[in-house]
Amino acid sequence: MMYEVTVEPTGDVVEVEEGQTILDAALRQGVWLPFACGHGTCATCKCQLVEGDVDLGNASPFALMDMERDEGKILACCATPESDLVIEADIDVDPDFLGYPIEDFRATVVAIDDLSPTIKGVRFELDHPIQFQAGQYINLQLPGVEGARAFSIANKPSNNTVLELHVRRVPEGAGTGYIHDTLQVGDTLDVSGPYGQFFTRKSAPEDLIFIAGGSGLSSPQSMVLELLEEGDSRNITLLQGARNLGELYNRELFEQLAAQHANFSYVPALDNPLPDDEWGGFTGYVHEAAIAHFDGKFNGHKAYLCGPPPMIDAAITALMQGRLFERDIYMERFLTAADGAEGAAKSGLFKKI
Repeated sequence: MMYEVTVEPTGDVVEVEEGQTILDAALRQGVWLPFACGHGTCATCKCQLVEGDVDLGNASPFALMDMERDEGKILACCATPESDLVIEADIDVDPDFLGYPIEDFRATVVAIDDLSPTIKGVRFELDHPIQFQAGQYINLQLPGVEGARAFSIANKPSNNTVLELHVRRVPEGAGTGYIHDTLQVGDTLDVSGPYGQFFTRKSAPEDLIFIAGGSGLSSPQSMVLELLEEGDSRNITLLQGARNLGELYNRELFEQLAAQHANFSYVPALDNPLPDDEWGGFTGYVHEAAIAHFDGKFNGHKAYLCGPPPMIDAAITALMQGRLFERDIYMERFLTAADGAEGAAKSGLFKKI
């Protein structure tokens, strides 16, 4: 059985199989609907049912209250059609968003590297090419681990038959624990993607600031590699924060790129260098490095932030104090169960400012 779902105000029509959620069908057909958690707890995908009948699925009573259900509100990530539908969604698609459809892939592990004491670099070969925008992420299915795990893509989009992921070990994390302790070269896993609204606004003329912390370097790495490959003429600055020198991975890559491209600057920062590091670079948090590098003045830029929530919050404060405002700040805040995100054991939550 197949149902048609008309999405207002865009007028897009999505074909949804019986038992399939509206969100899954839309994303697989290149129709963007806002979402975050993907399993009924955050309410980002809340829509108004205008016509038709749905099964609300396992929507959380906190994300979809009884009063809202009575008013015809649904969560697209949980709702499955029981007839043809018309829904109204709060859609604000950026003109730079390319809207590649979600696809399924078989991914074979071809390399696993220790990027730092806490971060693994995992490289997959895909059974067919993937189209994605630099900054987006995939969902990875792991044996014996309930629910998909979300990881940002670190390679540039032109390398479309591979996936490079940077995976930080999360204390007591089932997914990251499997990758660090059990995953081996030759293993084959199920992958779906691309997902997310974190991508470079190429039509904007402003110079670019990327601020990354920990394994949050993955998305900025993809974005910077693509921009330099395409010969982007804007000034591009990457600021990378880490605890100590051992955690400052891929430093050599970006130092080489800075030497090769006059418009690219790389600023590493360590907030707690070890005595043996003999560190001569910036000492302090990465947002403090940004303040020092730009003399506290950020207007005239687009900023892209990727990393743990405390880093994101500190960076936003610094940027706004330096006269950069919400319309020019984009972020990928990756929350795990260890960060207190309800339901994050099943998927990552990528939030926008």
